[in-house]
Amino acid sequence: MLEVDQMRVSVRVNGVQQTVDEVWEGESLLYMLRERMGLPGSKNACEQGECGSCTVYLDGVPACSCLVAAGQAHGRSVRTVEGLAAADRLDPVQRAFVESGAVQCGFCTPGLIVQAHDLIERNPEPTDAEIREALAGNLCRCTGYEKILDAVRVAARRKAATR
Repeated sequence: MLEVDQMRVSVRVNGVQQTVDEVWEGESLLYMLRERMGLPGSKNACEQGECGSCTVYLDGVPACSCLVAAGQAHGRSVRTVEGLAAADRLDPVQRAFVESGAVQCGFCTPGLIVQAHDLIERNPEPTDAEIREALAGNLCRCTGYEKILDAVRVAARRKAATR
């Protein structure tokens, strides 16, 4: 039987320090989050970084978690779509997606929400062109994108109004 090298990964996920044992060297951050840590929000779609469904924040920067080896997250901070909500209250971007009907099958939604959240944090009043550019790496097969764009506009307006 071939022995696979395994490691211990210590990572701060959604503000909580966690340790995962027996992580194999080829394991992705996505797999570790979903299968070992019970955080199914990030979706496993293409496993090639092409669809954006698995997007999370890694040290505050959006990243496709399917392309990040779990061991690369050691000592770092990860924020998933679950980590955007506060207790029992959805993040304004999450709420806008629900209210705007931008959630259909839900597979692309977590990545789109993380990307939209990042955009609005950096630029609370994005133009339509900036919204489209920010979401360009996320593929949706259900909505035709218009309701997604509406949701981002709603969330951005709400964020700007709270300033």
